[in-house]
Amino acid sequence: MNAVKAFVTRRPVATYYALVFAMSWAGVLIVVGPDGFPGTNEQVQRLMPFVIPAFLIGPAFGGPLLTGLVHGRAGLRVFLSRMLKWRVAARWYAVALLTAPLLMMVVLLALSLFSREFVPGILTSNDKGTLLLVGVATALAAGFFEELGWTGFAIPELRRRYGVLTTGLIVGVLWGAWHLIVYFWVSGTVSGTLALAGYVADAFLFLTLFRVLMAWVYDRTGSLLVAMFMHGSLTASARILMPPGIAGVPLLTFDFVWVAALCVVIAAIARSSRPGTITTTASAASGLNGHERLERRQEGRRATNDASAHRLRKPVRFDTGHRHPDRGHCPHTRQRCRRALGRRDLGL
Repeated sequence: MNAVKAFVTRRPVATYYALVFAMSWAGVLIVVGPDGFPGTNEQVQRLMPFVIPAFLIGPAFGGPLLTGLVHGRAGLRVFLSRMLKWRVAARWYAVALLTAPLLMMVVLLALSLFSREFVPGILTSNDKGTLLLVGVATALAAGFFEELGWTGFAIPELRRRYGVLTTGLIVGVLWGAWHLIVYFWVSGTVSGTLALAGYVADAFLFLTLFRVLMAWVYDRTGSLLVAMFMHGSLTASARILMPPGIAGVPLLTFDFVWVAALCVVIAAIARSSRPGTITTTASAASGLNGHERLERRQEGRRATNDASAHRLRKPVRFDTGHRHPDRGHCPHTRQRCRRALGRRDLGL
């Protein structure tokens, strides 16, 4: 047991991803069966309510488990405090909840000028209420359970070594790879040119750069709750706004325009913010987010001010005549005794 814990402590991120992939992919295989890939329309509709919980068990279980193994009870208390941290500026809630739907709507409306295939799904649906309900329910489940692992454990661990950009890219690529088994299963429900290739590429193109934005928001707020909202917003937007049945070349077209739009947003953030906001900085090695680093700097300033005040304080001259714990009465001043015997011998 000690050897296992020592390995996990030395390789926490690698252990986390191995556990997450093993649990999630095994769960999907158990529900679908090894002969169920790719799935048919009937199979996907029938098994999807069971596939989603089996798939989410990996990050939902892996994040808290690895936090406890690596950081103990103190780490779990910090984990819980980050999950319950809701007192952040209102602008961060706006960024978390509105970035995905606004950006997706802009991309789809722009592409719909050239093809009706890109008209947002919510505008063409005959049952908008059900679409909204299913989209929000899926978003709540995905945002809560997935971020227990991605932002709850993986991002803080990687931020000890890397900056926001590198951390976001690493987590984003692995996030996309984690989805491949479900994307491959669902790819059987569509046909057309590059149908399977479109789903495989979509897992990386759609998710990777958005994870960079999520890592940046978490770095600025330190709130796991806000990260859950941002993830849920992306999931809800995809379920509600994406045209139904889009696949192949149209899906790849959307993905490339989506990536270009995200690159513009990330470049604007990097340009408008102080140097090092998105790229690697020396402070990234501390593993602290921006809010925590600010608190550390303030504590350092208070300590410096206290030390300066102590150095400037004038020495106090005491009257002669005091007692030593083991020597009785002494006629000298306390300052003279301090110089001769030291504070410890005086018992002061």
